[in-house]
Amino acid sequence: MHFDLPDDHRLLQQTVRDFATQEVAPVAEALDHEKRFPYEIVAKMGELGWMGIPFPEEVGGAGGTTLQYALAVEELTRVDSSVAITMCAHTSLGTQPIYLFGSQEQKDALLPDLCSGAKLGAFGLTEPEAGSDAGNVRTRAALEDGEWVVNGAKQFITNAGTDISGHVAITARTGEGEISNIVVENGTPGYEQGTPYRKMGWNASDTRPLTFADCRVPEDNLLGPRGQGFKQFLHILDIGRIGVAAMGVGLAQGALDEALAYAKERRAFGQPISKFQAIQGKLADMATEIEAARLLTYKAAFLKDEGRNFTLTAAQAKLKTGRLAVRCAEEAVQIHGGYGYIEEYPVCRFYRDAKILTIGEGTDEVQQMVIARALGA
Repeated sequence: MHFDLPDDHRLLQQTVRDFATQEVAPVAEALDHEKRFPYEIVAKMGELGWMGIPFPEEVGGAGGTTLQYALAVEELTRVDSSVAITMCAHTSLGTQPIYLFGSQEQKDALLPDLCSGAKLGAFGLTEPEAGSDAGNVRTRAALEDGEWVVNGAKQFITNAGTDISGHVAITARTGEGEISNIVVENGTPGYEQGTPYRKMGWNASDTRPLTFADCRVPEDNLLGPRGQGFKQFLHILDIGRIGVAAMGVGLAQGALDEALAYAKERRAFGQPISKFQAIQGKLADMATEIEAARLLTYKAAFLKDEGRNFTLTAAQAKLKTGRLAVRCAEEAVQIHGGYGYIEEYPVCRFYRDAKILTIGEGTDEVQQMVIARALGA
């Protein structure tokens, strides 16, 4: 058993860490406050090849591994979750369905722009009645004269409404008891992106509802075989959980970084508060839990890269890291005292950003169901 990262993985990790510190950190507070999408940062990440890390070079990707992708997501989230989720949702939810299930024509048409970051991809699963109950899809798609006529609505969709959004792959009922995935490109008549949500966190990411009213797309926009949509999106969610788990690790680590730095600087009763046992206990527990969660997340990525079943490990990692991110962000705020409640301090933003990690990509309760089922319960 070997725990050291390969040289190319360490290099990417350090490069992303430097980028996050130098390019993202100085503007993160302003992006959050202004609820402004980070177009310039996304463009730079695209130029660096990070918007297509785990995809082969022959389709326009960087030819990297899932573990490298997780490392990049972790380092970005260590500084800012909005930037991280933009890349994470684009890669796991926007690009993976095309790469895994698309026809050769779909891959040729969409993957180069997706992998370069010229276009952002989105995945439309969630509806008012289809969130945790993912199979209860109400959106309909009827085949008429060689076109799918789509009617319905999606909610909480990431990356669908920016100036560089390219497509959304949606789940729809294409027949009785039949769910399929269909690609709908931005600009298609009948497809409308709603007003962005006012959110607790992730304020610089794009999240909004979508509506489809007699939206017509070519029959060839079907993603994979008809009726395979349910199986497809379950696999996509498994992959997505690795990215979200990496976000949980990154946010928890960022919270620890800020808490430790502040504890060394802040003085009380004649010494830095880092010298007090109560503070040391918090920092020690955070560091220990983060390392355990990191190893679990890396294992899930490793299993996927090895072509082995990773459903259980990805669910465990997502469950563990989401809860840990919330707890570490709360402890970091507590260590900062009153300053932790002030927006100028990153831990305040981290605290707001953390909670969604226990909800998105499957709630904690759904992860427990997935884990229990994998155990045979």
